[in-house]
Amino acid sequence: MLFFQANTYLTELVTRTLQATWQQFPWLGQQDIALTLLVYPPPIPVNTGGALTAAEFWQYTVPGANYRGDVPFYPASIVKLFYLVACYEWLHNGMLKPDPELERAMRDMIVDSSNDATGLVVDMLSGTTSGPCLPPEPFRTWQYQRNIVNRYFQSLGWPELAAINVNQKTWCDGPYGREQDFVGSDRQNRNRLTTDATAKLLHSIVGGVAVSGAASQAMLALMQRSLDPEALAADPENQVQGFLGEGLPQGATLWSKAGLTSWVRHDAAYIELPGQCPYTLVVFIDHRSASTNTEVLPFISRHIAAGIPSLEGTGVL
Repeated sequence: MLFFQANTYLTELVTRTLQATWQQFPWLGQQDIALTLLVYPPPIPVNTGGALTAAEFWQYTVPGANYRGDVPFYPASIVKLFYLVACYEWLHNGMLKPDPELERAMRDMIVDSSNDATGLVVDMLSGTTSGPCLPPEPFRTWQYQRNIVNRYFQSLGWPELAAINVNQKTWCDGPYGREQDFVGSDRQNRNRLTTDATAKLLHSIVGGVAVSGAASQAMLALMQRSLDPEALAADPENQVQGFLGEGLPQGATLWSKAGLTSWVRHDAAYIELPGQCPYTLVVFIDHRSASTNTEVLPFISRHIAAGIPSLEGTGVL
């Protein structure tokens, strides 16, 4: 059962957008992409500063649509959103103590998408460290500890999280030693996410119910992206150009986390447009051409943004 209410208008918008995308980029296959879209008509239950309790928030019916939203993809840096939520949960429950280095790593993990910072975050969440290969018994203990983030997300009981795997660090050159043993010779234990799972997590953050209202606001602050051309020009790795943010009209506000490797290009975004309903859009693309093609995600974003209903015209939802 979907966590959102499938909506005919939004389903048609997604279908039109994907058909236009395949026509514009014929190298992109129908199996190479997944997408989840949520739209928030009035009364808008998100970005309220945590004004709603979790019980109140989850009672809101959110219209949405998806395409292959339940299909697992390698998530690249999108997984860092899950590690961010886990950090705030650990801090909230006293499993981690406030620490300047952890705070710096959390910021750099999201704002700059630093893999080095993510490595520290995963170590602190799990109590594990990278290093040489381990004997069988210590390695079993190490694996159990590393899987603590998976156990946390499974404890939430969200059906969308059943197929995910969030236990690997993100790498520049790749894993070595015990990390290589853990991911497996065929990468069979690599991270896995779906656009539905990612959209629901982002939905909980913008709804102010991921861990707590204050924690959700802190997470959103890390995710906010400047769309100012001068700021973008000064930061070539801005997670806007070549991603969903580049396709937004003037006056938009963006909170996002992108993911990029030599074979995937992803983005997860919460977007507010002047006079239109806010929305969450998650797009995963798994194709080697997409990693170097900076036009696909902006193209999709422009089409979706053009079809988002105005705040006065939400009858279609």
